[in-house]
Amino acid sequence: MKKAFKVPHTLTLLFGMMIVAMIATWIVPQGFFQTELTDTGRSVVVPGTYELVEERELLTPWQLLTAVPRAFAAAQDIIFFVFIVGGVLAIARRTGTVDALIGRLLEKHRDRPEKLIFMVIFFFSLASGAIGTAGEYIPFVLILVALCKAMKLDSMTAVGMTVAGYGVGYGVSAFNPFTVLIAQGIAEVPPYSGLWLRLAIILPFVLIAFHHVWSYAKKVKADPSQSLVADLPCPLNGQEQAAYPQLNGRHRLILGTFLVTIAIAIYGISQYGWYLYELGACFVGWGLLITVLGRLKFDEAADSFIEGVKDLTTTAVLIGIARGIALILEDGQVLHSIVNGLSMPLSHVPAALSAVGMLIIQTILNLFVPSGSGQAFVTMPLMAPLSDLVGVPRQVAVLAYQFGDGFSNMIVPTNAVLMGIIGIAGVPYDRWFRFCMPLLIKLMLACTVVLVLAVIFGYGADYQPQVSAMVLESAIAAHTS
Repeated sequence: MKKAFKVPHTLTLLFGMMIVAMIATWIVPQGFFQTELTDTGRSVVVPGTYELVEERELLTPWQLLTAVPRAFAAAQDIIFFVFIVGGVLAIARRTGTVDALIGRLLEKHRDRPEKLIFMVIFFFSLASGAIGTAGEYIPFVLILVALCKAMKLDSMTAVGMTVAGYGVGYGVSAFNPFTVLIAQGIAEVPPYSGLWLRLAIILPFVLIAFHHVWSYAKKVKADPSQSLVADLPCPLNGQEQAAYPQLNGRHRLILGTFLVTIAIAIYGISQYGWYLYELGACFVGWGLLITVLGRLKFDEAADSFIEGVKDLTTTAVLIGIARGIALILEDGQVLHSIVNGLSMPLSHVPAALSAVGMLIIQTILNLFVPSGSGQAFVTMPLMAPLSDLVGVPRQVAVLAYQFGDGFSNMIVPTNAVLMGIIGIAGVPYDRWFRFCMPLLIKLMLACTVVLVLAVIFGYGADYQPQVSAMVLESAIAAHTS
């Protein structure tokens, strides 16, 4: 009898992808675009300047090994943010607040889990689309896992509603300063222009995501054996409650301080450009505050914090290894070659197909450049003049970029936030892929329809910038040579 195929551990898969990336640096032509600094100090590639390197440099297995600790160093901000959130959330749980909140939510939504799923996806998508929240959802994962467990659902449902909200928010984002505004600035279209279309498609895309998650959740609720994680231990480590404490005044006060902490973080992100270091500081401050409000001894809080950190060690390792894949491609000087090679065919197809091709390219490139703003700086200087060449309004090129970057965030293993979320919830990557891939296909089909209609009806053509002859000539030369 043949032994059944066993899917490798997520860590094995990620390290295998690092090996594949190293081999790719031996095969793919090594080259680069010239870059220039913007007014904000960010490096932007210059269209039409791609050149092959004079002498090929092969990465060695030793450089593969050294890429691992370097990747951990490169991903340290999100790794330590995950540790801090896990530790502080463990303190909050020690006060009884988390369990009391879960009990209260169960009282209201036990018989209508679909309402909870829709609310989470909708509000997470609004937050991501407005201010680019992503890692900020990590504190909610274990709470949603516990809530789903109590509703006879599973941890996959909890991850599904979290990541679907995050992905849809980034994909159709109306105001996201880290993606839309950067891409529009590079494409030289007015900031926030084209807002009406992005606002119009939020709800339809949210409904697609909700339908997918709720259809799965219904099957699990009716038959727990249908769960994709039925054979795995619950990530709550036996901490789930048979009965929940009442939500008292002290719990409400602690929850109030949590909302204030989130509000401070949002204000800092929007006004001062805060990111994970500052957000981590907010949570450290909240942890100290709830220790006092929850009447915990500081030794109790310290023990809880350490336990929370230990529970997320696996997650931190996965985040670090995921960063190593892009690092190898950068070291091997093939990242720009991949961008150049993928963009060349677009000049030979009709405008509507070119827009869909841009979506496909941005989706593929998100595997190698999982940072939304980083991808904008690498690809939009190429896609903007290319869109002029093929008759696609630049606003549509921006839309293709945000679709490709945002929705693929839900599935690319190089996305540290995704790996953090599924790691905390105890969901292996291969199980998540089985759950998420059909959803991604549905969303991409909807994106294709939107992009084709946008080209047909000239979305953004009324504020198309005047493009210099030099830019057009460089774009034409790059795609006809």
